[in-house]
Amino acid sequence: MSRRLRAYDERGSAAIEAAVGVPAFVLFVALIICGGRFATAHQSLQSAASAAARSASIARDAHTAVTDAQTAATSSVTDQHIPCRNIDVQVDTSAFSKQPGQPGTVTVTVSCRLDLSDLSIPGIPGSKVLTATMNSPIDTWRQS
Repeated sequence: MSRRLRAYDERGSAAIEAAVGVPAFVLFVALIICGGRFATAHQSLQSAASAAARSASIARDAHTAVTDAQTAATSSVTDQHIPCRNIDVQVDTSAFSKQPGQPGTVTVTVSCRLDLSDLSIPGIPGSKVLTATMNSPIDTWRQS
């Protein structure tokens, strides 16, 4: 009878379950954190692009619009503490060449290389580029 009990002995099975289950659980939690960081950073980047587009749209000329958009986007990203390695702001000011009274829009694209190196998740790169684009109507009756 003791021989039969020994065949069905389950000693050590909890350690094996923990060795398999704990790393899988940790990876699952890390992926949730990574997804949350992507979502939060993208929403913050859209907010920065919106602020930049609005700043550019109320400028009087194209040169001022580019400068104002870059300043607004950079300060917005900095204020929101997005862990970006670098920020790139592209401003389309082609509608500023239209005569006053004609409608036009300014388009701002903000790109950010999001730093993910602190997560150390297998299969996830150390950084990822996120991009947000926003439009804002130019003041139709602006004057130079």
